[in-house]
This record gives sequence, structure tokens and C-alpha cells, in this order.
Amino acid sequence: MDYDTEQLRQADLAHVLHGNTNLYDYVRGAGPIVLVKGNGAVVTDSDGKEYIDGLAGLWNVNIGHGRTEIADAVAQQVNAVGYVPTMLNLANVPSINLAAKLAQITPEGINRFYFACGGAEANETAFKSVRYFHSVQGRKDRVKIISRHMAYHGVAVNTMAATGLPQFWQNFGPPAPYIVHIPAPYCYRCAYGKTYGQCELDCATALEGAIQAEGEDSVAAFIGEPVQGAGGVIVPPKEYWPIVRDICSRYGVLLIADEVITGFGRTGTYFGVEHWHIKPDLMSMAKGITSAYQPLAAVGFADKVFDGMAQPGAAYMHNYTYSGHPVVCAAALKNIEILERENLVQRSAEMGRYLNERLAELRDYPFVGETRGLGLIAAIEFVADKKTKAKFQPQQKFGAQLTKLTRERGLLSRAGDEYLALSPPLVIGKEQIDSAVDTIKAALTSIQV
Repeated sequence: MDYDTEQLRQADLAHVLHGNTNLYDYVRGAGPIVLVKGNGAVVTDSDGKEYIDGLAGLWNVNIGHGRTEIADAVAQQVNAVGYVPTMLNLANVPSINLAAKLAQITPEGINRFYFACGGAEANETAFKSVRYFHSVQGRKDRVKIISRHMAYHGVAVNTMAATGLPQFWQNFGPPAPYIVHIPAPYCYRCAYGKTYGQCELDCATALEGAIQAEGEDSVAAFIGEPVQGAGGVIVPPKEYWPIVRDICSRYGVLLIADEVITGFGRTGTYFGVEHWHIKPDLMSMAKGITSAYQPLAAVGFADKVFDGMAQPGAAYMHNYTYSGHPVVCAAALKNIEILERENLVQRSAEMGRYLNERLAELRDYPFVGETRGLGLIAAIEFVADKKTKAKFQPQQKFGAQLTKLTRERGLLSRAGDEYLALSPPLVIGKEQIDSAVDTIKAALTSIQV
């Protein structure tokens, strides 16, 4: 099919409101790259130019683009029944089967699932649910949620407040109350000025300090991404999550694992928490659950949490219209089938090791402070000065230059002034990884600062 790219760009500029965007600059620009086709780890724009999809859409197209099996599963379900609510004592076959499948692959003890449409909805559900859990058992003051700086949990009112990145909540009014932040396990720029291996894991024990400072009878839950994604692909030290799990257990604080990005093979295991052998009390999931072929999210509940919520005389008055949508759940079931049949979780581990080995070659480049990653999620941290770790100033337009140069060379990624993130489809091959890394190398040698 032939496309009129300029007409599409002008229509976009005139009618589409893009999120996470400087609207003033955007509508005065040249317009977007319009993607029209995808196959595996490659996408094609309306002019026929191909790109390696270095971010798998938005951290989410895990099985790769162009999977007609998903389309077939969706069509089959649409032809059977297109919508059934999951309230009013009604249910549908795909949502039942998906919940049963998730019970098999999530950590032991998580056996019930609530479905939503996206990660923010999943985390909102988790926040409401932990408060409900405590309230129906007589602990009505346990309402506070502890999150972390540099965290990303969504942009709804409560999840925006939990997100520890100021650009996502500034100018949107006062943040929702009862959200507390502690430092991230960001060893490259330690909040305590310490060096890993010579520290006391203050970033982990800070949770206990926050619980004590707020009053343990007021804290409902702690939420954390196993690997912090939008904050810069922050991979915590190996001791971090076991310490956090222990603190939560000792204080009766529920642990919410935000697996929206890290779930379904992204880190080389089915779920990120598996790297640290911990069991969360709730798990929020999205993105890779359908590989973005349909909008779906889920919250998994440990048995103890569900049992605590199921109290006589208390109704769980929480629901979204499209919770457990049969068509979307059918897509998720087929997606998980493909992940398992093609051993894509193991492939993520193998290709992830290769990706991180190749990225490590960049550490000698003048602007590269660190490379880090786990499985097929990785980042390159940029610095204006390697010795002082000074950051680039906005007027230097480092990230804008890097984005332009890498896209011209056929790579889509999340590039900014502070870091470039890669999170490609799990089907990516070594030659495509080589091409992506070589593209970044070439771009870094061409930047003018």
C-alpha cells in the first residue's frame, strides 16, 4: 500500500494529542515517523524505511511484530462473542483460562487475578486493593504507599504520585496524599554517596526507616519494579530485594511487584522477581502479557491477600468496564502460547547476555558513564564528564541529537540526555543486536556538544 506521508504527518499535527510531549514544540515540528508495518524485530515507516525496533514498541512487543496467530485468535473470539462483563455474576471462557494459566506461571501462592486495560489501571487496582485488604480487617489507618525515586508506575492520579520522576507529575496539581518515596537502588549515583560493596545497602534499609517514620500502623504497601524501567533501567544489587521482602514481612506491609515492564520474559525469566527468589503479595502485569497486540493488564493476588479481602459483609466495589475482556484475553493466551512454544524467555536470557556484552564495549567512549541491564532490557548512561559524572545541560541537546542520529541510521530506542534504553523484541537476533550497537557507536562519534 502506498501512503502519503506528508498528508499523514499534517493530519497528525492538526488532530492528534501526543502524550509525554512538549505540545508547543511538537505542533511546530516536521511531524512523526508513521509506522505502518512490522515483522519480528523490524518495523517499516510510510516511506518504506526499515528500523530495528530497539524498544519493542514501548517495552512491550515481546514476541515481535507481525504475528498472524494473534490476529486469528482475536478474530475467532470476536466471531464467538465480542464482549462479556466480569461482574454481575457473569464470566467468559478466555478470562477464566487466562487466569488459570497465570496461576501456573506466576510465583507460588499467587492464584487469583483481576484484569484491567493497562499498567496504570493495574497499579491503581493494587493500591486500592491493599487499602481494602487492611480496611476490611479493621486496620483503616493503613493507607500509605511507599514507592521510590526514579520509579514509574503510571500517570493516573495515584500512580502519578507514586511515580518518582517529577516530569510526570509537575503541572498536574498537587499529588495524591499518602504516597512516600525512598531512594532508588541506583549504585552509579548512590543517594548516600557510597560504593556498592562498601555500603550497608542503605537503599534497601531505607524502607524500614520510612515505615518507622510514617508509623507502621499507617503503611499499607511498598511498590517497586524489579528493574526500574523508565527511570533508567536501574538493576538493583543482589541483596536488595531479599532485604525489602524481609522488611515488608516483619512490619505487615504488603509488597507489590510492578512487573508491567519486567514480566513475560523481558529480564530472561518469566517475571523479574524470580532473579531474587522472592514472592510478592501482589503483582501488577501488562505490556508483555499480550505483547501489545491488545490492551490488557492484570493484578495477581497471593492467597493470603485474597483471603484477607474476602470478609463477610464487605463488597469489593472496584471494576472497569473492560476488565477481563474476552477478545483481549484470547490474545493473551495465544501470546503466552507463543512465548512457551518458541522458548522466548530462555532466548531473552541468551540474547540479553550478548546485548549487554556488546554494550559494555561503549564504556570507553567519552560520553558513556555506565552500561547496565538484565536480559533484554538495558541502558547506556551518559555523562558530560566521566570523572565528575556531570550531566549534560538541556541547551546541549544531547538526547535530541542522539535520537536524530540513531533514527537516521535505522534504530528506534528511548534516547535522552541522561540515558539510552534498549528493550527489543525477544525474537531479536545477534546480527540485529550488532547493527543496533554499531549504530549507537556511530551516533556517539557524530554528536556535537
